[in-house]
Amino acid sequence: MNSILPETHHISNLRVQPRTLVFLAYPHMGLLDLTGAQTVFWAASKAMAVRGLPGYDIHTASLAGGLIATAEGLSVHTTSLATFDGLAIDTLIVPGAPDIRQALIDEVALVNWLREASVKAGRTASVCSGTFLLAQAGLLEGLRATTHWAMCDLLKHGFPGIDVDLDAIFIQQGTLWTSAGVSTGIDMALALVEADCGRDVALEVARELVVFLKRPGGQAQFSQLLQAQTDDRGSFDALHLWISDNLSDPRLTVESLARQAQMSTRNFARVYKNKLGRTPAKALELFRLEAARRLLEDSERNIDQIAQLCGFGDEERMRYTFHRHLSITPREYRSRFSR
Repeated sequence: MNSILPETHHISNLRVQPRTLVFLAYPHMGLLDLTGAQTVFWAASKAMAVRGLPGYDIHTASLAGGLIATAEGLSVHTTSLATFDGLAIDTLIVPGAPDIRQALIDEVALVNWLREASVKAGRTASVCSGTFLLAQAGLLEGLRATTHWAMCDLLKHGFPGIDVDLDAIFIQQGTLWTSAGVSTGIDMALALVEADCGRDVALEVARELVVFLKRPGGQAQFSQLLQAQTDDRGSFDALHLWISDNLSDPRLTVESLARQAQMSTRNFARVYKNKLGRTPAKALELFRLEAARRLLEDSERNIDQIAQLCGFGDEERMRYTFHRHLSITPREYRSRFSR
């Protein structure tokens, strides 16, 4: 199951030098993949400075140095990677790129550098499709990893020796970290800051950046509601919002959904499955599962109350659904991912 980060509450008083962070840059990388995580570490450095403690020495580096154009068109100034030869690097972070397949072809030299440097670095992390560069370097063989959900199949097929997790927002496997799509690099960076500097600093950074601390690494990458809105091109948007607002109603059935959609039950079931690839009953179960996961993560309600609020009826039915979909009980899920 999804890995759990150890609780880190105290800042080590043994650290006297800033931690060296190197972001690997290459042409047409994703801008937010780079800057999202960078901003977290920048804010953490400010918070540490207030405490009179060292933060992070942040660098953006490429093979030759100079200006590197991102996929969005903005160019960033980079230092040559040769600058870091022989220097201790605490963390290497590899951004992704929208056209990662082309990057794998173009960036052979960068991958070779990454392969050697990762052995000496304290830890190595990837944002979004940057996971592919770690995979190409042979760093993830036999390990669990994640990437953007739309690229998980591509990662599985290209690197069958990696245990690809479609759901996780980020995963830690020893000194190797991988994160899912774009903004989850922020979640991963907050977890790295917490591991380095303590929970208080990570909370302060999250508050400054107005983000949640911290979406757990095992939390799903995308919601069933968002997935449904994407898949059905709007045909059932109103129905899905209505379902979300009425999950606790025990009378919520396929027949009631059909009435809400103003369709016959038989036609509704046929059209719904044709458009979304799953039956209305299965969709309803997934909506309930997602709602229960959120309440287990964010609320202090007891398990039976959550089962009632999400329309499962009782704890046993909810436990069965969790075990079937997640191979974990609701109580175990809460102990792992509750904030």
